[in-house]
Amino acid sequence: MGLLPEDNMLAIISIMLTFGFVLYELGERLPIWNDYIGGGAVMAFFGAAAFEFYGVIPEKYATAITFFYDDYGFQTLFISLLIVSAVLTVNRKQLLKAFSGYIPAILGGIGMAAIFGIIGAMICGVEIDRVIAYYVLPIMGGGNGGGALPISEMWEQSTGKSKEEFYSVAFAILNIANNFAILGAVGLNILGNKYPKLTGNGELLKNPEKYSLAEDHAPKPKIGLNDIGGGLLVTCAIYALSYTVSEFILPSIGPVSLHMYVYTVIFAAILNVANLIPAEAKLGAKRLSEFFTKPLMCMCMCGIGIAFMDLADFIAALSWQNFLIAAMIVLGAIIGSGAVGMMVGFNFVESAMTAGLCMANRGGSGDLQVLGAGKRMSLMSYAQISSRIGGAIILILCSIIFGFMA
Repeated sequence: MGLLPEDNMLAIISIMLTFGFVLYELGERLPIWNDYIGGGAVMAFFGAAAFEFYGVIPEKYATAITFFYDDYGFQTLFISLLIVSAVLTVNRKQLLKAFSGYIPAILGGIGMAAIFGIIGAMICGVEIDRVIAYYVLPIMGGGNGGGALPISEMWEQSTGKSKEEFYSVAFAILNIANNFAILGAVGLNILGNKYPKLTGNGELLKNPEKYSLAEDHAPKPKIGLNDIGGGLLVTCAIYALSYTVSEFILPSIGPVSLHMYVYTVIFAAILNVANLIPAEAKLGAKRLSEFFTKPLMCMCMCGIGIAFMDLADFIAALSWQNFLIAAMIVLGAIIGSGAVGMMVGFNFVESAMTAGLCMANRGGSGDLQVLGAGKRMSLMSYAQISSRIGGAIILILCSIIFGFMA
Protein backbone atom coordinates (compact mmCIF):
# COMPACT_ATOMS: atom_id res chain seq x y z
CA MET A 1 0.00 0.00 0.00
CA GLY A 2 3.05 2.28 0.18
CA LEU A 3 2.24 3.56 3.67
CA LEU A 4 5.56 2.74 5.37
CA PRO A 5 8.48 5.17 5.02
CA GLU A 6 11.26 4.10 2.66
CA ASP A 7 14.00 5.86 4.64
CA ASN A 8 13.52 3.92 7.88
CA MET A 9 15.52 0.81 8.74
CA LEU A 10 12.74 -0.92 10.67
CA ALA A 11 10.29 -0.39 7.82
CA ILE A 12 12.70 -1.97 5.33
CA ILE A 13 13.39 -4.92 7.66
CA SER A 14 9.64 -5.36 8.14
CA ILE A 15 9.10 -5.63 4.38
CA MET A 16 12.00 -8.02 3.79
CA LEU A 17 11.13 -10.21 6.76
CA THR A 18 7.45 -10.47 5.83
CA PHE A 19 7.97 -11.24 2.13
CA GLY A 20 10.96 -13.45 2.93
CA PHE A 21 9.15 -15.45 5.61
CA VAL A 22 6.12 -16.25 3.42
CA LEU A 23 8.28 -17.17 0.41
CA TYR A 24 10.69 -19.22 2.54
CA GLU A 25 7.91 -21.24 4.15
CA LEU A 26 6.29 -21.78 0.74
CA GLY A 27 9.59 -23.08 -0.69
CA GLU A 28 10.07 -25.43 2.26
CA ARG A 29 6.60 -26.94 1.75
CA LEU A 30 6.45 -27.41 -2.04
CA PRO A 31 7.53 -31.06 -2.55
CA ILE A 32 9.38 -30.84 -5.88
CA TRP A 33 10.77 -27.36 -5.20
CA ASN A 34 12.03 -28.32 -1.73
CA ASP A 35 13.67 -31.55 -2.91
CA TYR A 36 15.18 -30.48 -6.23
CA ILE A 37 15.24 -26.68 -6.58
CA GLY A 38 16.63 -25.54 -3.24
CA GLY A 39 13.76 -25.09 -0.80
CA GLY A 40 12.96 -21.94 1.12
CA ALA A 41 16.20 -20.06 0.55
CA VAL A 42 15.99 -20.25 -3.24
CA MET A 43 12.25 -19.47 -3.22
CA ALA A 44 12.87 -16.36 -1.10
CA PHE A 45 15.57 -15.27 -3.55
CA PHE A 46 13.78 -15.89 -6.86
CA GLY A 47 10.32 -15.00 -5.52
CA ALA A 48 11.49 -11.63 -4.20
CA ALA A 49 13.28 -10.90 -7.50
CA ALA A 50 10.05 -11.69 -9.37
CA PHE A 51 7.97 -9.50 -7.02
CA GLU A 52 10.37 -6.61 -7.63
CA PHE A 53 10.39 -7.18 -11.40
CA TYR A 54 6.60 -7.23 -11.70
CA GLY A 55 6.02 -4.30 -9.33
CA VAL A 56 4.40 -6.26 -6.47
CA ILE A 57 6.93 -4.56 -4.21
CA PRO A 58 6.71 -0.79 -4.87
CA GLU A 59 9.78 0.67 -6.54
CA LYS A 60 10.59 3.00 -3.66
CA TYR A 61 10.97 0.02 -1.31
CA ALA A 62 13.02 -1.96 -3.83
CA THR A 63 15.38 1.01 -4.13
CA ALA A 64 15.58 1.35 -0.35
CA ILE A 65 16.29 -2.38 0.10
CA THR A 66 19.11 -2.16 -2.47
CA PHE A 67 20.56 0.81 -0.57
CA PHE A 68 20.20 -1.05 2.74
CA TYR A 69 22.07 -4.09 1.43
CA ASP A 70 24.69 -2.44 -0.72
CA ASP A 71 25.44 1.18 0.20
CA TYR A 72 24.41 0.98 3.85
CA GLY A 73 26.35 -2.27 4.21
CA PHE A 74 23.97 -4.90 5.61
CA GLN A 75 25.58 -7.46 3.32
CA THR A 76 28.99 -6.50 4.74
CA LEU A 77 27.69 -7.18 8.26
CA PHE A 78 26.18 -10.51 7.20
CA ILE A 79 29.26 -11.78 5.35
CA SER A 80 31.72 -10.51 7.98
CA LEU A 81 29.85 -12.34 10.74
CA LEU A 82 29.87 -15.55 8.70
CA ILE A 83 33.59 -15.32 7.89
CA VAL A 84 34.78 -14.39 11.37
CA SER A 85 32.66 -16.99 13.15
CA ALA A 86 33.62 -19.73 10.68
CA VAL A 87 37.37 -19.03 10.81
CA LEU A 88 37.58 -18.44 14.56
CA THR A 89 35.68 -21.58 15.58
CA VAL A 90 37.43 -24.09 13.30
CA ASN A 91 40.21 -26.23 14.75
CA ARG A 92 43.56 -24.47 14.29
CA LYS A 93 45.30 -27.48 12.74
CA GLN A 94 42.33 -28.07 10.45
CA LEU A 95 42.50 -24.43 9.35
CA LEU A 96 46.14 -24.69 8.27
CA LYS A 97 45.51 -27.96 6.46
CA ALA A 98 42.49 -26.57 4.62
CA PHE A 99 44.25 -23.41 3.44
CA SER A 100 47.26 -25.36 2.15
CA GLY A 101 45.11 -27.45 -0.18
CA TYR A 102 42.55 -24.87 -1.19
CA ILE A 103 44.43 -23.03 -3.94
CA PRO A 104 45.05 -26.29 -5.90
CA ALA A 105 41.31 -27.02 -5.68
CA ILE A 106 40.55 -23.57 -7.12
CA LEU A 107 43.04 -24.07 -9.97
CA GLY A 108 41.52 -27.48 -10.71
CA GLY A 109 38.09 -25.87 -11.02
CA ILE A 110 39.39 -23.11 -13.33
CA GLY A 111 41.19 -25.59 -15.58
CA MET A 112 38.23 -27.95 -15.93
CA ALA A 113 35.82 -25.03 -16.43
CA ALA A 114 37.94 -23.89 -19.39
CA ILE A 115 37.97 -27.40 -20.89
CA PHE A 116 34.21 -27.82 -20.55
CA GLY A 117 33.68 -24.30 -21.90
CA ILE A 118 35.68 -25.17 -25.02
CA ILE A 119 33.59 -28.32 -25.48
CA GLY A 120 30.45 -26.18 -25.21
CA ALA A 121 31.88 -23.75 -27.78
CA MET A 122 32.49 -26.59 -30.23
CA ILE A 123 28.91 -27.83 -29.79
CA CYS A 124 27.41 -24.35 -30.30
CA GLY A 125 29.73 -23.26 -33.09
CA VAL A 126 31.19 -20.36 -31.09
CA GLU A 127 34.83 -19.31 -31.47
CA ILE A 128 37.02 -20.76 -28.73
CA ASP A 129 38.79 -17.47 -28.00
CA ARG A 130 35.41 -15.73 -27.61
CA VAL A 131 34.22 -18.37 -25.14
CA ILE A 132 37.39 -18.03 -23.08
CA ALA A 133 37.21 -14.20 -23.03
CA TYR A 134 33.45 -13.60 -22.75
CA TYR A 135 32.36 -16.71 -20.84
CA VAL A 136 35.04 -18.60 -18.87
CA LEU A 137 37.00 -15.68 -17.44
CA PRO A 138 33.99 -13.52 -16.36
CA ILE A 139 32.14 -16.54 -14.92
CA MET A 140 35.16 -17.66 -12.90
CA GLY A 141 36.23 -14.10 -12.06
CA GLY A 142 34.73 -13.74 -8.60
CA GLY A 143 31.60 -11.76 -9.41
CA ASN A 144 30.79 -8.37 -10.89
CA GLY A 145 32.66 -5.61 -9.04
CA GLY A 146 35.81 -7.68 -8.55
CA GLY A 147 35.46 -9.67 -11.76
CA ALA A 148 33.42 -8.61 -14.80
CA LEU A 149 34.05 -4.86 -14.32
CA PRO A 150 37.86 -4.95 -14.02
CA ILE A 151 38.04 -7.66 -16.70
CA SER A 152 36.19 -5.37 -19.11
CA GLU A 153 38.68 -2.59 -18.35
CA MET A 154 41.59 -4.96 -19.01
CA TRP A 155 39.91 -6.11 -22.24
CA GLU A 156 39.73 -2.56 -23.60
CA GLN A 157 43.26 -1.73 -22.48
CA SER A 158 44.76 -4.88 -24.02
CA THR A 159 42.73 -5.19 -27.23
CA GLY A 160 41.45 -1.67 -27.87
CA LYS A 161 37.91 -3.02 -28.24
CA SER A 162 34.87 -1.58 -26.43
CA LYS A 163 34.69 -2.37 -22.73
CA GLU A 164 30.96 -1.52 -22.74
CA GLU A 165 30.19 -4.19 -25.34
CA PHE A 166 32.35 -6.71 -23.50
CA TYR A 167 30.78 -5.94 -20.14
CA SER A 168 27.17 -6.13 -21.35
CA VAL A 169 27.74 -9.64 -22.72
CA ALA A 170 29.91 -10.82 -19.83
CA PHE A 171 27.48 -9.55 -17.20
CA ALA A 172 24.54 -11.39 -18.77
CA ILE A 173 26.54 -14.62 -19.03
CA LEU A 174 27.71 -14.21 -15.44
CA ASN A 175 24.12 -13.95 -14.22
CA ILE A 176 23.09 -17.07 -16.14
CA ALA A 177 26.04 -18.96 -14.66
CA ASN A 178 25.17 -17.69 -11.17
CA ASN A 179 21.77 -19.35 -11.43
CA PHE A 180 23.34 -22.59 -12.66
CA ALA A 181 25.70 -22.36 -9.67
CA ILE A 182 22.70 -22.13 -7.34
CA LEU A 183 21.13 -25.19 -8.98
CA GLY A 184 24.53 -26.92 -8.83
CA ALA A 185 24.65 -26.33 -5.07
CA VAL A 186 21.21 -27.88 -4.73
CA GLY A 187 22.40 -30.85 -6.77
CA LEU A 188 25.53 -31.26 -4.66
CA ASN A 189 23.45 -31.22 -1.49
CA ILE A 190 21.21 -33.95 -2.94
CA LEU A 191 24.31 -35.91 -4.03
CA GLY A 192 25.73 -35.70 -0.51
CA ASN A 193 22.47 -36.92 1.00
CA LYS A 194 22.41 -39.88 -1.37
CA TYR A 195 26.12 -40.74 -1.10
CA PRO A 196 27.28 -39.76 2.41
CA LYS A 197 30.90 -40.69 1.66
CA LEU A 198 31.17 -37.69 -0.66
CA THR A 199 30.29 -35.08 1.96
CA GLY A 200 31.35 -33.94 5.38
CA ASN A 201 27.95 -32.28 6.00
CA GLY A 202 29.52 -28.85 6.07
CA GLU A 203 33.06 -29.99 6.97
CA LEU A 204 35.62 -29.37 4.20
CA LEU A 205 38.28 -31.79 5.45
CA LYS A 206 38.00 -35.56 5.36
CA ASN A 207 38.69 -37.24 8.70
CA PRO A 208 38.82 -33.98 10.70
CA GLU A 209 39.43 -35.99 13.88
CA LYS A 210 43.02 -36.51 12.67
CA TYR A 211 43.63 -32.84 13.37
CA SER A 212 42.03 -32.71 16.83
CA LEU A 213 43.61 -30.74 19.66
CA ALA A 214 43.29 -31.19 23.41
CA GLU A 215 41.20 -28.02 23.61
CA ASP A 216 38.63 -29.55 21.24
CA HIS A 217 37.74 -32.17 23.85
CA ALA A 218 37.42 -29.73 26.73
CA PRO A 219 33.84 -28.92 27.80
CA LYS A 220 32.53 -25.91 25.90
CA PRO A 221 31.67 -22.89 28.07
CA LYS A 222 28.07 -21.76 28.38
CA ILE A 223 27.34 -18.77 26.20
CA GLY A 224 25.46 -15.76 27.55
CA LEU A 225 24.32 -12.47 26.06
CA ASN A 226 27.59 -10.77 27.03
CA ASP A 227 29.54 -13.40 25.08
CA ILE A 228 27.40 -12.75 21.98
CA GLY A 229 28.20 -9.06 22.43
CA GLY A 230 31.87 -9.99 22.71
CA GLY A 231 31.63 -11.95 19.46
CA LEU A 232 30.13 -8.89 17.76
CA LEU A 233 32.92 -6.70 19.15
CA VAL A 234 35.59 -9.09 17.79
CA THR A 235 33.87 -9.05 14.39
CA CYS A 236 33.79 -5.24 14.43
CA ALA A 237 37.47 -5.07 15.34
CA ILE A 238 38.48 -7.43 12.52
CA TYR A 239 36.30 -5.48 10.09
CA ALA A 240 37.86 -2.15 11.12
CA LEU A 241 41.38 -3.52 10.72
CA SER A 242 40.60 -5.25 7.41
CA TYR A 243 38.93 -2.17 5.92
CA THR A 244 41.78 0.11 6.96
CA VAL A 245 44.46 -2.15 5.50
CA SER A 246 42.55 -2.83 2.25
CA GLU A 247 41.74 0.83 1.63
CA PHE A 248 44.75 2.75 2.95
CA ILE A 249 47.75 0.54 3.77
CA LEU A 250 48.01 -2.36 1.28
CA PRO A 251 45.13 -2.22 -1.21
CA SER A 252 47.01 -4.31 -3.77
CA ILE A 253 50.14 -6.33 -4.43
CA GLY A 254 51.30 -5.52 -7.94
CA PRO A 255 48.35 -5.90 -10.32
CA VAL A 256 46.33 -7.90 -7.78
CA SER A 257 43.87 -5.90 -5.68
CA LEU A 258 43.19 -7.26 -2.20
CA HIS A 259 39.56 -6.98 -1.13
CA MET A 260 38.58 -6.32 2.47
CA TYR A 261 37.17 -9.85 2.80
CA VAL A 262 40.58 -11.31 1.94
CA TYR A 263 42.05 -9.47 4.91
CA THR A 264 39.08 -10.52 7.04
CA VAL A 265 39.92 -14.17 6.39
CA ILE A 266 43.65 -13.58 6.95
CA PHE A 267 43.32 -11.65 10.22
CA ALA A 268 40.69 -14.01 11.64
CA ALA A 269 42.94 -16.97 10.76
CA ILE A 270 45.95 -15.33 12.44
CA LEU A 271 43.93 -14.69 15.61
CA ASN A 272 42.70 -18.28 15.61
CA VAL A 273 46.09 -19.91 14.99
CA ALA A 274 47.69 -17.67 17.63
CA ASN A 275 44.84 -18.59 20.04
CA LEU A 276 44.37 -14.94 21.06
CA ILE A 277 40.55 -14.85 21.24
CA PRO A 278 38.76 -16.32 24.30
CA ALA A 279 36.56 -19.34 23.58
CA GLU A 280 33.50 -17.47 24.89
CA ALA A 281 33.92 -14.70 22.31
CA LYS A 282 34.47 -17.22 19.49
CA LEU A 283 31.32 -19.11 20.37
CA GLY A 284 29.47 -15.83 20.84
CA ALA A 285 30.35 -14.83 17.27
CA LYS A 286 29.16 -18.23 16.06
CA ARG A 287 25.85 -17.91 17.93
CA LEU A 288 25.30 -14.46 16.43
CA SER A 289 26.03 -15.67 12.89
CA GLU A 290 23.60 -18.57 13.40
CA PHE A 291 20.90 -16.00 14.15
CA PHE A 292 21.43 -14.59 10.64
CA THR A 293 21.76 -17.94 8.87
CA LYS A 294 18.75 -19.61 10.52
CA PRO A 295 15.84 -17.42 11.73
CA LEU A 296 16.85 -14.46 9.55
CA MET A 297 17.80 -16.49 6.46
CA CYS A 298 14.41 -15.75 4.87
CA MET A 299 14.96 -12.00 5.22
CA CYS A 300 18.55 -12.11 3.97
CA MET A 301 17.73 -14.13 0.84
CA CYS A 302 14.71 -11.95 0.09
CA GLY A 303 16.85 -8.81 0.23
CA ILE A 304 19.53 -10.36 -1.98
CA GLY A 305 16.92 -11.27 -4.60
CA ILE A 306 15.60 -7.70 -4.70
CA ALA A 307 18.98 -5.96 -4.52
CA PHE A 308 21.13 -8.08 -6.81
CA MET A 309 18.93 -10.10 -9.19
CA ASP A 310 17.80 -8.32 -12.37
CA LEU A 311 15.29 -10.56 -14.12
CA ALA A 312 15.26 -8.25 -17.14
CA ASP A 313 18.98 -8.79 -17.81
CA PHE A 314 18.56 -12.49 -17.17
CA ILE A 315 15.65 -12.82 -19.62
CA ALA A 316 17.46 -10.74 -22.28
CA ALA A 317 20.37 -13.19 -22.34
CA LEU A 318 18.23 -16.30 -22.68
CA SER A 319 19.48 -18.36 -25.62
CA TRP A 320 20.18 -22.06 -25.79
CA GLN A 321 23.82 -21.41 -26.71
CA ASN A 322 24.43 -19.17 -23.69
CA PHE A 323 22.63 -21.59 -21.42
CA LEU A 324 24.59 -24.59 -22.66
CA ILE A 325 28.01 -22.96 -22.51
CA ALA A 326 27.39 -21.45 -19.06
CA ALA A 327 26.09 -24.78 -17.76
CA MET A 328 29.14 -26.59 -19.16
CA ILE A 329 31.53 -24.13 -17.49
CA VAL A 330 29.77 -24.48 -14.13
CA LEU A 331 29.79 -28.29 -14.48
CA GLY A 332 33.51 -28.19 -15.24
CA ALA A 333 34.13 -26.06 -12.14
CA ILE A 334 32.25 -28.61 -10.02
CA ILE A 335 34.15 -31.62 -11.39
CA GLY A 336 37.60 -30.00 -11.40
CA SER A 337 37.48 -28.49 -7.92
CA GLY A 338 35.77 -31.54 -6.43
CA ALA A 339 38.27 -34.00 -7.93
CA VAL A 340 41.36 -31.99 -6.99
CA GLY A 341 39.86 -31.33 -3.57
CA MET A 342 39.56 -35.07 -2.94
CA MET A 343 43.24 -35.46 -3.92
CA VAL A 344 44.31 -32.98 -1.23
CA GLY A 345 42.07 -34.45 1.48
CA PHE A 346 38.79 -32.53 1.06
CA ASN A 347 35.26 -33.84 0.81
CA PHE A 348 33.97 -33.72 -2.78
CA VAL A 349 30.71 -31.87 -2.09
CA GLU A 350 32.23 -29.16 0.09
CA SER A 351 35.24 -28.66 -2.19
CA ALA A 352 33.08 -28.48 -5.32
CA MET A 353 30.66 -26.07 -3.67
CA THR A 354 33.30 -23.64 -2.38
CA ALA A 355 36.36 -23.89 -4.66
CA GLY A 356 34.12 -24.51 -7.68
CA LEU A 357 30.66 -22.95 -7.46
CA CYS A 358 31.75 -19.99 -5.36
CA MET A 359 34.19 -19.18 -8.17
CA ALA A 360 31.42 -19.49 -10.78
CA ASN A 361 28.86 -17.20 -9.13
CA ARG A 362 28.49 -13.42 -8.88
CA GLY A 363 30.71 -12.80 -5.86
CA GLY A 364 29.56 -12.00 -2.31
CA SER A 365 25.83 -12.17 -2.97
CA GLY A 366 26.39 -15.27 -5.11
CA ASP A 367 28.23 -16.94 -2.23
CA LEU A 368 25.22 -16.37 -0.02
CA GLN A 369 22.88 -17.78 -2.68
CA VAL A 370 25.03 -20.84 -3.39
CA LEU A 371 25.75 -21.76 0.21
CA GLY A 372 22.15 -21.05 1.21
CA ALA A 373 20.83 -23.31 -1.56
CA GLY A 374 23.41 -25.98 -0.70
CA LYS A 375 22.73 -25.74 3.04
CA ARG A 376 26.44 -25.12 3.76
CA MET A 377 26.52 -21.58 5.18
CA SER A 378 29.31 -22.59 7.58
CA LEU A 379 31.70 -22.64 4.59
CA MET A 380 31.50 -18.88 3.98
CA SER A 381 35.17 -18.31 4.85
CA TYR A 382 36.28 -20.67 2.08
CA ALA A 383 33.74 -19.16 -0.31
CA GLN A 384 35.34 -15.77 0.23
CA ILE A 385 38.77 -17.17 -0.59
CA SER A 386 37.27 -18.35 -3.87
CA SER A 387 35.58 -15.05 -4.67
CA ARG A 388 38.56 -12.90 -3.68
CA ILE A 389 41.82 -14.86 -4.01
CA GLY A 390 40.39 -16.95 -6.85
CA GLY A 391 39.15 -13.76 -8.50
CA ALA A 392 42.64 -12.27 -8.22
CA ILE A 393 44.08 -15.37 -9.94
CA ILE A 394 41.60 -14.84 -12.79
CA LEU A 395 42.66 -11.19 -13.19
CA ILE A 396 46.28 -12.32 -13.56
CA LEU A 397 45.23 -14.88 -16.18
CA CYS A 398 43.23 -12.17 -17.99
CA SER A 399 46.28 -9.94 -18.31
CA ILE A 400 48.21 -12.83 -19.88
CA ILE A 401 45.44 -14.17 -22.15
CA PHE A 402 44.25 -10.77 -23.37
CA GLY A 403 47.86 -9.90 -24.19
CA PHE A 404 48.07 -12.89 -26.51
CA MET A 405 44.67 -12.02 -28.04
CA ALA A 406 45.86 -8.49 -28.76
